[in-house]
Amino acid sequence: MRIFQHVQDIGDLRVALAEAQDVKRDRFRWQHLGKNKTALLIFFNNSLRTRLSTQKAAMNLGMNVIVLDVNQGAWKLETERGVIMDGDKSEHLLEAIPVMASYCDIIGVRSFARFESREDDYEERILNQFIRYSGRPVFFMESATVHPLQAFADLITIEEHKTVARPKVVLSWAPHPKALPQAVPNSFAEWMLAADVDFVVTHPEGYELDPQFVGTARVEYDQMRAFEGADFVYAKNWSCPGVTRPDAYGTVLDDYHTMMQWTVSARQMAVTHDARFMHCLPVRRNMIVTDDVIEGQRSLVIPEAANREISAQVVLKRMLESL
Repeated sequence: MRIFQHVQDIGDLRVALAEAQDVKRDRFRWQHLGKNKTALLIFFNNSLRTRLSTQKAAMNLGMNVIVLDVNQGAWKLETERGVIMDGDKSEHLLEAIPVMASYCDIIGVRSFARFESREDDYEERILNQFIRYSGRPVFFMESATVHPLQAFADLITIEEHKTVARPKVVLSWAPHPKALPQAVPNSFAEWMLAADVDFVVTHPEGYELDPQFVGTARVEYDQMRAFEGADFVYAKNWSCPGVTRPDAYGTVLDDYHTMMQWTVSARQMAVTHDARFMHCLPVRRNMIVTDDVIEGQRSLVIPEAANREISAQVVLKRMLESL
């Protein structure tokens, strides 16, 4: 595997899930693969779970790890071609990428949506430059549009906790004080559609996800109706994706009162099939979800976060095997 961006990059999901369980049973079995190999993890944005879990996964495989915070200690990077660099950016990404690649064997990159242009964000210009100019395997640690390591960990978690062969999984929009990217819901939708689940997406009108990710998923604008009989509830905020409202891309559409009706609470969970609650973290308590739900016995947020190490290790293992 040279690129990890979409669900199809992982291949057969049943094989990948079985491999994840093998890794979980013995995380240090494949250390020979990473001996004298280096993973470079590049962060254009903040991170807690992604940084720690991916670094731990690489170490499990015997790799050396270099972590670069682009905005703290490195030269400010220009990312656009044709720019006269007479401002505060001292180095261009086109020189920086091959230099960084010369110090490593595998590259992970994290770079969020900027919300300046939907076209630029959905073209994944920064990540695609790493793919084009590094000559190294590249995996996405969250980009403008996708977060495949999170979605893979989410699927592992669902597989471990499902009590029926084909569970009903609901992705629910939830309120947030800031405009957030669509990367997590995009990838979650993409991976759920590839898995053997009954998948439903619920959100207010105007928050329709891009068809390339949401595909044939059932969209329900009534949150309570969507939650009926659910086995898993995944709450996540996202800003307007600009599908039905191109002029509003990257913005929050609703007033505070309307938003807060979507907070996941005992009221919504009461109509589910004793559903498990999921969220990628960090979570805004009593906006995304109430204290009692996230602290309840049906909450999976901690095991879900722990599985980030497993999803990252499977991806890195496969990349090492392809070198």
